[in-house]
Amino acid sequence: MKDLTELLGIRYPVLQGAMSWVSENRLVSAVSNGGGLGIIASGAADADIVREQIRKTREQTDKPFGVNIIILSPFADDIAQLVIDEKVDVVTTGAGGAGKYIDRLKDAGIIVIPVVASAAQAKKMERAGADAVVAEGSEAGGHIGATSTMVLVPQAADAVSIPVIAAGGIADGRAAAAAFLLGAKGVQVGTRFIVASESVVSQSYKDRVIAASDTDTVVTGRFTGHPVRVLRNKLTREILSREKEQISLEEFEEMMNGTLRKAVVEGDADYGSLMAGQSAGLVKKEQSAAEIIRDIMDEMREVYSSYEDYFRTESK
Repeated sequence: MKDLTELLGIRYPVLQGAMSWVSENRLVSAVSNGGGLGIIASGAADADIVREQIRKTREQTDKPFGVNIIILSPFADDIAQLVIDEKVDVVTTGAGGAGKYIDRLKDAGIIVIPVVASAAQAKKMERAGADAVVAEGSEAGGHIGATSTMVLVPQAADAVSIPVIAAGGIADGRAAAAAFLLGAKGVQVGTRFIVASESVVSQSYKDRVIAASDTDTVVTGRFTGHPVRVLRNKLTREILSREKEQISLEEFEEMMNGTLRKAVVEGDADYGSLMAGQSAGLVKKEQSAAEIIRDIMDEMREVYSSYEDYFRTESK
């Protein structure tokens, strides 16, 4: 199996999660310049918007970066063609099966990494030709699956021969070290990059992430089949209350419409959707993207060193 850093042409095995309204050119280029892999979140944007983001990112870095395609987006076909035309280095995919795009993207020399929520999905994507998979556990922020990172990653790693990248609940070197011991070849970090100094997220959103404790996230929208993990606020209290009253899907979507933009752009910490993972309780300060990556790698080395010392002593 090829080393993940060699496969992606990056220095450190750290990918930045694709977060709608957050993962745009400034953060993406900062992560790539810092030795990781920055990933543009296309979300529900059309091809013109994503093209602009790709070109702005290229103005700020000569390092590899990726684009995330949401398969359920009405613009997914257009963006798949766009990344081919723009010769993007890496594509990650989410919210649906990526199979119909994999051959086209790989024929164009693009590395394809679907996000999966089960070992079965990982096997399916490997058979379809994926170069690696991101195994994302339920600790993650935003849209989540049902299985925790701790049990998903080793089962996915056992199921496939391509590299597995662990995601969900990873915000420091201790979690990264654990992911590698579970069989991952890299990690994807989202929540901690929300508070990066290069992130365009409103300061009130960043402050809420930094102030969060281990119990400050909640999952909304389970009844829709597309649950979302966010920080608790007035919006989540209203949504969870309405869900108990068996709110309709149409009413739910109306309540949620535009709430992520409210959080990221307008700084509404009460009625904005503050997407964040359970790792928010580990995020304590705003740093540059490069500093975040170095901290994760330095701490991971310290963890490995301490265990080497322990086993060296035990063997005597």
